[in-house]
Amino acid sequence: MMRTRPLKVALLGCGVVGSEVARIMTTHADDLTARIGAPVELAGVAVRRPSKVRAGIDPALVTTDATALVKRGDIDVVVEVIGGIEPARTLITTAFEHGASVVSANKALIAQDGAALHATAEQHGRDLYYEAAVAGAIPLIRPLRESLAGDKVNRVLGIVNGTTNFILDKMDSTGAGYQEALDEATALGYAEADPTADVEGFDAAAKAAILAGIAFHTRVRLDDVYREGMADVTAADFASAKRMGCTIKLLAICERAADGGSVTACVHPAMIPLSHPLASVREAYNAVFVEAEAAGQLMFYGPGAGGAPTASAVLGDLVAVCRNKLGEATGPGDSAYTQLPVSPMGEVVTRYHISLDVADKPGVLAQVATVFAEHGVSIDTVRQTGKDGEASLVVVTHRAPDAALSGTVEALRRLDTVRGVASIMRVEGE
Repeated sequence: MMRTRPLKVALLGCGVVGSEVARIMTTHADDLTARIGAPVELAGVAVRRPSKVRAGIDPALVTTDATALVKRGDIDVVVEVIGGIEPARTLITTAFEHGASVVSANKALIAQDGAALHATAEQHGRDLYYEAAVAGAIPLIRPLRESLAGDKVNRVLGIVNGTTNFILDKMDSTGAGYQEALDEATALGYAEADPTADVEGFDAAAKAAILAGIAFHTRVRLDDVYREGMADVTAADFASAKRMGCTIKLLAICERAADGGSVTACVHPAMIPLSHPLASVREAYNAVFVEAEAAGQLMFYGPGAGGAPTASAVLGDLVAVCRNKLGEATGPGDSAYTQLPVSPMGEVVTRYHISLDVADKPGVLAQVATVFAEHGVSIDTVRQTGKDGEASLVVVTHRAPDAALSGTVEALRRLDTVRGVASIMRVEGE
C-alpha cells in the first residue's frame, strides 16, 4: 500500500549539485513516489546566500540556519552537498542525533572521518550513503559494498578525476604541454581557478581512501594514501610512452597484498599500455577497473562530475535510504572487519620508466646497469640515443619494491656520467 504522508528531505547546499537534486526531486516527483512507495517532500534548503534566486525552489524553504534545519525532528533524510570538513561533519552528526539518515557527496569528509560517521549512524539506527562521493554518476560504491559483498576484491585501479584526465588526454592527443592543456581545461570549465586539489591528486586520494576501505573491508584514511601530482608530466614523457605503446593517466590504485596481509592505496601518474581498457578513457570521463576473485575483471565507466551526473547518484541514494526508512531498516554500514594495515609506498611492488641524460662514451651503460643490480632491480629494456658527447638512456625495469627503485635513482644521480634524471614514471600493466 502506498503511504500518503511524505518523507521529508532537508537539502544542505544548493549550488551546482544541490540545485540539480532539487530540480529532479520536483520534475520526477511522481516517479520517485512510485519507486519509493511514498512521496518525498523538500522540507528545507540551507544556503549561505538566501537572496540568490533559485529557480523552482519555494523561497519559503530557504534558510541560512542549517543547524536548526537538521534539528527539526521531522526530517527523514538530510542530503549534504556543501562539501568540506566543517560544518558538514557537525551537521551530519546532528542529523543522526535528531532522527535523520544522511546522503552525502562529500568525499573529503568521508575519506577523513567515515569510520566515526558510520559509528554515529549505527548508534542512532540511521543510514549513511555516499555514492556521489566517488566518480559522479558511475554506480561504484554500491556494487563494491553490496553486489560484490560475497566476493573477494583484490585490486581497484581507476581514473577518478575528470579534470586531470582531460588535461592528460589533451597532452596525449595534441602534443600540448601541461600548462597549455591546463589553460584549455580552465577555459572550458573543467578546471577550477585554483586546480590544486585536482592536479596535485588530493581529490583522487580522497576517493582512493574510500574505495580501498570498501573494497578490502578495512579502514583506510586519507593520510594513508600515497599521493603524487601530475604537474611534472611533460610532452617528452608522452613521446616515451608512445614508443612503448603506452599512454599516461593519473591513477588511483588500491591493492590487496599477494599474501592478503595488508593493502596499499596510492595516486600517481603512470604509463599504461594502450591495450588496457583505461587507456581509451578520454576527455573528462572517469573509469574504474575492479579485479575480484570470482567475478574477474569489471569496468565501470561514465561522467565523473557535473551537476546532473552527481545529482543522479545522490537521488539513487535518496531512493534507497527512503525505502529503508519505510521498511524500518538500515542498509549496509561500515565493514572493516579485516583490520588490514596499509603498507607504505616503499613496499609497493611496481615498475619504473626512467629517462637519464648521460655522457655519450663507452662504459656508461655498464655503470648504470651495475647500479640497478646493486639495488636488486632487474632491467627489462634499455634504449640509448646520443651524439656530440651527450646521450639519452631510457630504462624500463621489471617489478620491484618501490623503495629499491627509489634507492636506485638516488644512486644514479651520484654517478659522474649521469648528467641528470630527465623523468621518472611508474608503469602499470605488462
